[in-house]
Amino acid sequence: MAARRLRWLAAAWKAFCYSLGALVLAFLGVQLWFYGHVVYWNWFEPSTTAFMERRRDAGIAITRYWVPYDRISRHLKRAVVAAEDARFLDHEGFDWEAIQKAMAKNERRGKVVAGASTISQQLAKNLFLSGERSYVRKAQEAAITWMIEHTMSKRRILELYLNVAEWGEGVFGAEAAARHHFGVGAAQLNATQAAWLAAILPSPRLYRAGRSTPYADGRTVTILGRMAAAQVP
Repeated sequence: MAARRLRWLAAAWKAFCYSLGALVLAFLGVQLWFYGHVVYWNWFEPSTTAFMERRRDAGIAITRYWVPYDRISRHLKRAVVAAEDARFLDHEGFDWEAIQKAMAKNERRGKVVAGASTISQQLAKNLFLSGERSYVRKAQEAAITWMIEHTMSKRRILELYLNVAEWGEGVFGAEAAARHHFGVGAAQLNATQAAWLAAILPSPRLYRAGRSTPYADGRTVTILGRMAAAQVP
């Protein structure tokens, strides 16, 4: 009986080790897949993103036009940094001060009312992930953010983000947003237009062309006041 029990334990341990090894290899394979795409997109534009594919799956037509960094209004760069990630040039993907403030605010309210995602984190999510909230997704987002920050320059990160962010129902990227909402190219956006586009980033599908809300207008004014201090690459 003792020998049989030892054989069973040995077989169980062997099966556990093989299973654990397979899981580790699968995990590493997934991370290498993500990292390979990050390296590729450091030099080439993405043909699509996870967010775009989800909108296509929902039957939404996608409008997007890639434009290089120098053909995007500096007003829009400043507006997005001022609205989404004021310390963009100073952190390495995670704004720990903003995270602490968001956690304290959420604790006071008893629910999630504030986030602290940086532009790099938002880019990771837009390129690869879903919008669901789970610890697994957040952990993967953190890993991809680390890859992005240690592979790409801040200029490239911002260039990619401005070209893949959603600015309306199926409207992706600064060029498509500028044409859709204002009838101009991304290079021609003025300060007010840029601030308004930055203001609607958290809920872009609520805003069809020409439509605004008191909240968006008030947020636009706030962003305009912060733009002069915003540092961009």
